[in-house]
Amino acid sequence: MPKIQPFEIGGHSIAPGTRTTVDIPVSTLSDHTPVNLSAHVVHGRKPGPVMFVSAAIHGDEVIGVEIVRRLLRAAPLRSLSGTLLAVPIVNTYGFLNNARYLPDRRDLNRCFPGGSEGSMASRLADIFMREIVQRAQIGIDLHSAAIHRTNLPQIRLTPGNERLAALGRAFGAPVMLNSKLRDGSLRMAAEELGVDVLLYEGGEGLRFDELAARSGLAGILRVMQSLGMIAQKGVPRPRNATVMCSNSRWFRAPAGGLFRGYRAIGDAVEAGTVLGAIADPFGEAEAEVICDEAGIVIGRSNMPVVYEGEALFHVASTPRGDFAADGVTAQMDAAPLFDEDEIL
Repeated sequence: MPKIQPFEIGGHSIAPGTRTTVDIPVSTLSDHTPVNLSAHVVHGRKPGPVMFVSAAIHGDEVIGVEIVRRLLRAAPLRSLSGTLLAVPIVNTYGFLNNARYLPDRRDLNRCFPGGSEGSMASRLADIFMREIVQRAQIGIDLHSAAIHRTNLPQIRLTPGNERLAALGRAFGAPVMLNSKLRDGSLRMAAEELGVDVLLYEGGEGLRFDELAARSGLAGILRVMQSLGMIAQKGVPRPRNATVMCSNSRWFRAPAGGLFRGYRAIGDAVEAGTVLGAIADPFGEAEAEVICDEAGIVIGRSNMPVVYEGEALFHVASTPRGDFAADGVTAQMDAAPLFDEDEIL
């Protein structure tokens, strides 16, 4: 067996069989407080892939931070092959302010790969790419819905990437969908470097969600086990097969008013299912939100007060009988899955 070399990152050298937290300088606040990109490195005694797990690219997506915390305490990591780079908080600025974006009002996930002389967001993206992504072969990026909405645990894949599809099935989330790469996204920048990235969605912004936390942790461990990084012992088995959905759409409020939702995330729906109703404050008028296709509710609004046209229920279409025959190629030109700030 070849001798395992120390892992070099951020000017630090991590010996095989050890783990440590590395603080990579990013910037300095106006009051002279330093800002770091902190990564916990677990460097195994045996050879294997390098995988990064990142969270809080959007600062309000705290569920990913909790998933990383649980991951770093997981027993299977004690006998790791390869290297794990865990970054629980990428967007420190947004995280400290309970905000999705950076102080310069930019979405970090639209600024990759970034540049060393660009905006605040661009510089942070550049550091993350150089110090984390370029050192890995595979990544898992953890996200949630924004505030006042919640997502069913789900994996989003790059269309046509068979390796990611296999890893997505290993992850074992309830639902898996194809999602086009977006300009400036971490996924696009990473894949241009040959680093495949699974995108996990689950839960709600600024809230912990036990289902999303457990699903995310179990999925990461399953992916690591499928890559040979950890043993099977201690890795939860999925209870049900992942449903591969062909596309999805949002059902919107037909009128403004008080919203009552009748369906929860994970519910199966059919054409004609009443998803919810909207009434005026006097009870004189009421409009129903009706689904027009078979699918699974993978996201929904939690706000009782809504405006006309507001996105209320996200429904993923369940596979047709001939979906398997169509293959991944048929999904290449499907409608893109919008980010949280694009569906309002």
